[in-house]
Amino acid sequence: MLKTNNCIDLSNLTLGKSIILAGWVANRRDHGNLIFLDLRDQSGIAQVVIDADINEELHKMAKSIRNEWVIQISGIIRERPEGSENPKLPTGYVEVITHDLTILNESITPPFEINDDITVDESIRLKYRYLDLRRIRMSNILALRHNVVKFIREFLNKRNFLEIETPILIKSTPEGARDYLVPSRLYPSEFYALPQSPQQLKQLLMVSGIEKYYQIARCFRDEDPRSDRQPEFTQLDLEMSFVEQEDILSLTEELYFNLVKEIVPHKKIVSPFPRITYADAIAKYGTDRPDTRYDLKLHDLTTLLSNSEFNIFKKIINNKGIIRGFTAPNAAHYKRKDIDGLIDFAKTYGSQGLMWIAIDETTSNNIEEDSIRSPIKNHVPFTEILQIASELNANPGDLILIVAGTEKITNLTLSALRAEMANRLDLIDTSVLAFTFVTDFPLFEWDDEIKKWKSLHHPFTSPSDDQLEKLQISPESITSNAYDLVCNGLECAGGSIRISNREMQEKIFEILGYTNQEIQSQFQQLLTAFDYGAPPHGGIAGGIERLVMLLSDTDNIRDVIAFPKTQKFIDPLFESPSKVTQEQLAELHLETIEKDNE
Repeated sequence: MLKTNNCIDLSNLTLGKSIILAGWVANRRDHGNLIFLDLRDQSGIAQVVIDADINEELHKMAKSIRNEWVIQISGIIRERPEGSENPKLPTGYVEVITHDLTILNESITPPFEINDDITVDESIRLKYRYLDLRRIRMSNILALRHNVVKFIREFLNKRNFLEIETPILIKSTPEGARDYLVPSRLYPSEFYALPQSPQQLKQLLMVSGIEKYYQIARCFRDEDPRSDRQPEFTQLDLEMSFVEQEDILSLTEELYFNLVKEIVPHKKIVSPFPRITYADAIAKYGTDRPDTRYDLKLHDLTTLLSNSEFNIFKKIINNKGIIRGFTAPNAAHYKRKDIDGLIDFAKTYGSQGLMWIAIDETTSNNIEEDSIRSPIKNHVPFTEILQIASELNANPGDLILIVAGTEKITNLTLSALRAEMANRLDLIDTSVLAFTFVTDFPLFEWDDEIKKWKSLHHPFTSPSDDQLEKLQISPESITSNAYDLVCNGLECAGGSIRISNREMQEKIFEILGYTNQEIQSQFQQLLTAFDYGAPPHGGIAGGIERLVMLLSDTDNIRDVIAFPKTQKFIDPLFESPSKVTQEQLAELHLETIEKDNE
């Protein structure tokens, strides 16, 4: 090795000890006879001192050194002189007085300063990702991700799970998103697909008699770009035989709870994890991935206002819409420009607008007519406003926010508005990881565009046992054995008890609109396997990136991936996707069609 220690070791080593360090120069400060270098390696930063009175030749060499040069130094650890300590650094109370210095490699001037406080455009960071990853924060996140995966493996290995790799080149099957296709050179006009998840493969492993399987699986989905998506991602894939839903949830909670306590002990986490049904999550939070660190629960006002004479309320209810709202505590002081900003915010989610009622403080601490400020005050009787306030548990000093419209847009808008107000009112404890299980999802949802039922999770999810007779009669009313683990507004994991019976699986495919030919073509391998005795089985898959995001306090998924794509799914480092040569296309029996720019 070219070094005896890492930079971070300095604070734990004996004063006067001789050491050798190697790394990058993060900063150079010339104080005449003394030159100070901040030396950075993967572990952290150490201050090294080159003293002209000790070695004039080294001092001359140090004058030529610039940031990001790679050097090796040897020297003695000593305390920093009184008054020069840096408590912000773990090594800020010691330094190395240098006796020897070797320049291992020089660097041209980097395109941005390499420190944790940079504000450079992300596209530049990703183009020079190898420089961006030199930053201590980025290095720490990659180390955190490593420790998360290491913990998961050790946890499951102790419980007799087998880690089994499944193929990356498989058959294209419908699983909710577009497949990435890979043309076959040996079989012209035929294609492999990259797996969206190992769903059928892990179920086939259950039929194979592998009762406890897991994999840190790479998954690929050709979805439309979104800020929290990447075209390729990593998930913990886990499946078990001879289990019920409670077994999966208990194991998952034990894994995540112990992982947090071990990896990020400074985070607050509560066990047992609360459980909420899908219906209750939508009713209380407007979303199936609620952030439960703060209250701000939604309340339905549709029934309460069913006899209202206010035209907007009447029109919404007559058109089978809903009226819902919540109370933002101590927010009645909001000025009109602040509320106008909230109205614009609501419109970005498809809402027609936002109704608001500000209740000013009163000397009696009761809601009085003069204390109400609202655009609907002249259209809605005070008694009706009092009923709304009572339903929403509003008090003097509070701000009521109401959205009306279709169920989907109203819930989407209020869910986003709830999170926005929690941020504005500083209601979120960022040290808390609020894990919650959401259960009893609908088995199907209706797709208005294609006029068909589609699976809310995936077509291999089993219906709840007590609702089998309703399969053909009322698909919209059936709940499933599906469950999600959510935390702080993010879906961390999702799974279900699977269908393990050919007849039931074929029935689900039929309701989803698959023809017999499509069923045979796309799912025959699984259905045939079921004929040979499939055990009851189920599992869960958890996103590694989203978990690391939560643990590292970043809201950017690209921060937790070594070499990510941009928000538009472009790789600035390798400049991909890119064209390939005509020779490569010819080998694959492919031709490309240039898209008309018009």
